[in-house]
Amino acid sequence: MSEQLVAGRADDARAGGSRHLHDEGGAGVPILLLHGLMGSARTWSDQLDWLRAHGHVYTFDAAGHGRPAPAELTTESFVDDLAAATAAVTEPMVVIGHSMGGLHGWVFAARHAERVRALVVEDIGPDFTGRTAANWAAMIEAWPQPFPGEQAVLDYFGPVAGRYFLRSFHHDADGYRLHGSVATFRDISEEWGGRHFWDEWKAVRAPALLIEGEHTITVPGQMREMAAINPNARHVLIDDAGHLVHDEQPRRYRDEVERFLREVLADS
Repeated sequence: MSEQLVAGRADDARAGGSRHLHDEGGAGVPILLLHGLMGSARTWSDQLDWLRAHGHVYTFDAAGHGRPAPAELTTESFVDDLAAATAAVTEPMVVIGHSMGGLHGWVFAARHAERVRALVVEDIGPDFTGRTAANWAAMIEAWPQPFPGEQAVLDYFGPVAGRYFLRSFHHDADGYRLHGSVATFRDISEEWGGRHFWDEWKAVRAPALLIEGEHTITVPGQMREMAAINPNARHVLIDDAGHLVHDEQPRRYRDEVERFLREVLADS
């Protein structure tokens, strides 16, 4: 990404009321893209061009990801931050979220129904109760940071996850490294292991598309159940995809999202 484009995005974001909300262009219905844990607004780089054909696209850098985290690492605190950052977007939005971003998207929709026109949730369920992130965090702390260059990141994580992290990591003269605290990322995930979000999901009234990878990280059956209890929701299972469905199966992801957008925006 060029320095000029980065600077332009920063100016656009400030004009929109938050330097963490990035105006990615397009016209019409606002479409807000929310990244997953350890991701960034740049996670969505490959989806921006085709999404602009459907509306005015915004991306967002969640708190704790390259900027300070909330004082309390609760999902509600992150959603409050999101609500404040997007306050200048006054028209109801299509909210598209991956993993953590999907969770934040539906909690946002439950708490601010008037601000959400439609919802896309990618590969996350409502209930991880009892699951711990301790071993996962220890693995991350063992990563050989900083990675000296792009190829080192790709070699370590593979082509798909490697690109995800290249678009998220902080890059300086020493190389590439995480753009947030491992402890913060751990505690965000640990909160999910101590509660469930079924009540918030049941409060969602907006039409929703639920996209699950065949090799999901979610608890089996939960995303199907989400669709079963919400008459406005549709569940899609994407073959040969893991957690990063939009990167692993981009054509199928695009087809499903575009079909959904045509349905929900038909009268716009």
